[in-house]
Amino acid sequence: MSTATPLQPAQAEPVLEVKDAVVTFKGRRALGKRAVVRALDGVSLALPRGATLGIVGESGSGKSTLARSVVGLEQLQSGSITVLGADRARGRAVQMIFQDSLNSLNPQRSIGSTLAEPVLIHKLRPRNQVRNRVTELLETVGLSPDLASRRPLQLSGGQRQRVNIARALATEPKVIIADEPTSALDVSLRGQVLNLLRAVQREQDLSYIFISHDLGVVGQISDLVAVMYAGRIVETAPRAEIYRRPRHPYTQALLGAAAKPDPRRGRVAPIPGEPPSPADPPSGCSFHPRCPQALPACAENDVFLEPAGPDHMVACPVVLSLVERGSRSA
Repeated sequence: MSTATPLQPAQAEPVLEVKDAVVTFKGRRALGKRAVVRALDGVSLALPRGATLGIVGESGSGKSTLARSVVGLEQLQSGSITVLGADRARGRAVQMIFQDSLNSLNPQRSIGSTLAEPVLIHKLRPRNQVRNRVTELLETVGLSPDLASRRPLQLSGGQRQRVNIARALATEPKVIIADEPTSALDVSLRGQVLNLLRAVQREQDLSYIFISHDLGVVGQISDLVAVMYAGRIVETAPRAEIYRRPRHPYTQALLGAAAKPDPRRGRVAPIPGEPPSPADPPSGCSFHPRCPQALPACAENDVFLEPAGPDHMVACPVVLSLVERGSRSA
C-alpha cells in the first residue's frame, strides 16, 4: 500500500491524519465462500487545521465508509487515524452530521434533552449550567431557545439539520464530518446551512470533512478536494486547481457530468459502464474498464497517488507519464 499522505500541510501538524486505512466487510456467499468486500483500500489523507476537505465520488466509492471510520463507527482492519497526532478515542474531538436529519434524532426526546446529553456525558458544564449551554447551542445555529421543548417531528427539515449541527458542536470538537448534510434540503435551505457551517467554522476554528455527491456544493465550501473511486483516493488538489484542471479521467468525467449543459458543445456523455464490485475489483487501475484513456498497462499494474504538480496528486499512469515527459522536456 502507498504511504503517501495527500493534502499534507507543509508546516503545521494536521488536525486529523488517516494513513493507509483499510476496511473490509464480509460479502454474499458464493460457491461456498463468503467474499471479502474491500470498502477502503489503503486510504491516506491529512486535514489541515481550519480547512474543509471535500470528498466526492459515485455511490459505493467508499466516502461514507471513510466518514464512519474517522468517527469510530467502523473498525479499521489496518492503518491508523490520529487526531492532533494522537491515536486516541475520537468520541469528543470528532463529531458527525448525518444526511437524514429526522432519523438521526430520537423522536421521543426533546431537542433540549438531545443537546444536553453530550454535554452531560462528557461533563463539559456543571449540571446547573447545562440549560444555558443548550440555549447557547441553539442560538449558535440560528434557532430560538423556545424550540428546546419541541420534538423532532415538530420541526422542519432545515430546523432539524440545524439541531444536528448544534449536537455536533456540543462536545466542542476539533473536527466535524459532514456526510451529505444538505442533500435532503431544497436549494434555499441548502445555501443557508452551508453559510451556517462556514460561519461556525470561522468562529470556533473547526476543520471539516465534507462528503457529497454534489460537486457544486463541494465547490462552494471546500478548500481541498479528494476524489474517491472503488475505495481509493484517485486525485487530490486544492479546490480551484481540481475544478479548473482535473487530471484523472474519472475526475474529468465527474465534473463533465455535473456541468450545466452547453448548447454549443451538446450533451455531455455519462461515465460509461458501472462502478466495479468491491467484492471483485478489476486488476491494475480499478477505473481502467471505464476509462477512455486506458492503456494495456493500466490493467496490469497497480497504481498509487503520485505528484502531478504543486499540491496536486493523481493515481493514473497515463497522466503521470505525461507529467514525467513534460518535466523532462522543460
